[in-house]
Amino acid sequence: MTDKNQAQHAMDLAEDSRQKDWHHPSFVSELFNGRFRWELITPFPEQDASDKKIGDEFLLKVKACLTEYIDPDEVDRSEKLSDEAIAALKEIGCFRMKIPKEYGGLGLSLFNYARVISFISTYCGSTAVWLSAHQSIGVPQPLKLFGTPAQKEKYLKMISDGAISAFALTEPGVGSDPARMDTKAELSEDGQHYILNGQKLWCTNGPDADVIIIMALTKPKIVRGKEKKQISAFILEMDTPGIATDHNCSFMGIRGISNGQLSFKDVKVPVENLIGEEGEGLKIAFATLNDGRLIIPAVSAAAGKACLRICRDWASERVQWGSAIGQHQAVASMLSDIAVETYAMQNVSKLSIALATQQRVDIRLEAAMAKYFGSEAVWRVVDQTLQVRGGRGYETAESLRARGELGAPVERMMRDLRINRIIEGSSEIMRLFIAREAVDRHFKLAMPMLKARTISDRLKAFGKILKYYTLWYPSVWLPSFKRLKTVQLNSVNRKHLNYIRKTSRKLARRLFHSMARYQQEMQNEQIILGHYVDIGVLLFAMSACLARADRATVAEDKLKDEQHLADVYCINSREQIESYFKAIKKEKRKAKVQVSNNLLAGKYAWMEKDIFQNGETTI
Repeated sequence: MTDKNQAQHAMDLAEDSRQKDWHHPSFVSELFNGRFRWELITPFPEQDASDKKIGDEFLLKVKACLTEYIDPDEVDRSEKLSDEAIAALKEIGCFRMKIPKEYGGLGLSLFNYARVISFISTYCGSTAVWLSAHQSIGVPQPLKLFGTPAQKEKYLKMISDGAISAFALTEPGVGSDPARMDTKAELSEDGQHYILNGQKLWCTNGPDADVIIIMALTKPKIVRGKEKKQISAFILEMDTPGIATDHNCSFMGIRGISNGQLSFKDVKVPVENLIGEEGEGLKIAFATLNDGRLIIPAVSAAAGKACLRICRDWASERVQWGSAIGQHQAVASMLSDIAVETYAMQNVSKLSIALATQQRVDIRLEAAMAKYFGSEAVWRVVDQTLQVRGGRGYETAESLRARGELGAPVERMMRDLRINRIIEGSSEIMRLFIAREAVDRHFKLAMPMLKARTISDRLKAFGKILKYYTLWYPSVWLPSFKRLKTVQLNSVNRKHLNYIRKTSRKLARRLFHSMARYQQEMQNEQIILGHYVDIGVLLFAMSACLARADRATVAEDKLKDEQHLADVYCINSREQIESYFKAIKKEKRKAKVQVSNNLLAGKYAWMEKDIFQNGETTI
């Protein structure tokens, strides 16, 4: 199979596994189609007071547990979360937060679950990953969404009783590319078991897990005379014979997690442990990730808050050249960026979680955007925090304390947070995912015509296209005179609101023009698609900030401060948005591709002289 055919096969497999229908409106999807649905996100949703009280009380238990049983520096140094700490976390319910009460769990809301994980992450990132890998993408979430009553009864209760779970998709030779998956599950002759063979890599919690969700190839379907791969999801108990941990992985950050390469040789999986139907594995994985992805932006926002506190204290106390460093313009500019980025991360996270909780908006785009935005924004924030702290940002917390200074763990935070741009969909994959979902409406209209086998079918599809675009296309050029309802926004921020509405129409028509130009090759224009996605992400973040600043219940003394934060964030974002629009017009893709091809062909090997790498020298 050629590289081009492999790429198309991978995309076809992903396309078949997508959630096809939109049962509810999506604020972001509408944004990409030139419709600014302000009413979908206002008034800005807040956590219910009684639910918040439950979270507040549980956080106090968590704080006491962390303080007594976990030293984050020791966890980082030893690369291990102690058995005693895990037992203590189990005792207070941290490993069963998302399990419904009827199965022995705490049944916490998504709001409170996100609060707990993000709270823990500001103390010890490794501990937070143990818990989130177990509940966000491990056994509980897919079982809640797709499990049979019998599966829920057995395995959710098992987890409530202390079992640790994990999720296994990635493989050593193929990464997370499902089209090249090698792990197979073949039905036994007696039809009672699937026989599992293969390897999985980077399985978080895997070496210590009691039960996992594993993705494997099952018998292919024959569609129009061609084999079509089937990826299925299984519940696997880890004490089953034939399972081995080949290697425990060690990482740059979150060093106390349990993560490894697992192998499976003739492992028997009971047929009743299949989740859903054969071939629904990726669909289950994608749906599971919608909620799971919301934890990363929550963690990112919490890290931003921690950075804000570290910078405020340091920039107020540290004196250079006769004044506090926070008074110097260069540092003040960084402090401003840290503050408004944190404000935006918090609002995007809370809004996305609220929309997921209310279940009146389809949040697959919002969740992906929140994950992408949060992981990128927090990396900028922690980098600037390290710069503000200078040498003390680069020095470890232990070393700082050893010489009598405050042990602000900026160095460890940077190492821990870097993974957020990679896990649960790298930023590059997130861009492609968002781009595909954003153009879904156009895609659904165009595909019937492209796939039509007869002239009659083609004309019918063309008629639908003509009917839709005759109305839609003029709408993205004409201005809207409908007044957007606001409560607290000042005149400056109302102008930002109108900018979003106007720019969403510009985004929609520019994206449409690009699709018309590149047609089926549009999927290969990843740089241009990335710019469009980044524009949409910033418009979403601006909308979240303005919705937050427009709350009717905000205390009067905070009103002015929030208006100012929203204003500065919107000013910064508008500058970036305009730069992205210019980049789409002037993008030098061919020149960049040429340099990349030259590099891969070894034409720049002359730049690799006088180095010593992997035992080899080039002198």
